[in-house]
Amino acid sequence: MTQAGWPKGWAVFRLAKEVWNETEPELTEKDKYQNTIFFPIGEPNKSYAQYFVGQSYLAPLSTEQVTMFNVTFEPGCRNNWHTHRAVSGGGQMLICVGGRGYYQEWGKDPVLMTPGTVINIPANVKHWHGAAPDSWFSHIAVEVPGESGSSEWHEPVSDEDYVKLK
Repeated sequence: MTQAGWPKGWAVFRLAKEVWNETEPELTEKDKYQNTIFFPIGEPNKSYAQYFVGQSYLAPLSTEQVTMFNVTFEPGCRNNWHTHRAVSGGGQMLICVGGRGYYQEWGKDPVLMTPGTVINIPANVKHWHGAAPDSWFSHIAVEVPGESGSSEWHEPVSDEDYVKLK
């Protein structure tokens, strides 16, 4: 067995000390939130950005049999009022998996969503969903198969109504 000797030994010690003293880069708010949820946040939701106020992200979970996406909203982000149309069947299910957000049907009070909250949205019901003003929010969106299904997008949720949320 050979020995490195003091000069080489101290050089390795100094190098190891530098490596161990390196600090992790500061995490972004998005990365910190990602560390709190099981499903991936995904990529920026560019395809539907015109129907959102603020930044949302999409991560496909299933594109066969039943379509499911993890949809993540930055604080303050929400989608426009919209309706999932179908002649029969159809609609959507939302399963909150992180943060705090809201769901609201037209003409009804908003419903607070926290991890574990499940919302069943029948077809042809006008509604919106999104993050609380001060919280990231993620839900799994499950598209319920239906006959002649489509999504109809409406007006944005007004700032006046949104700021009333607790």
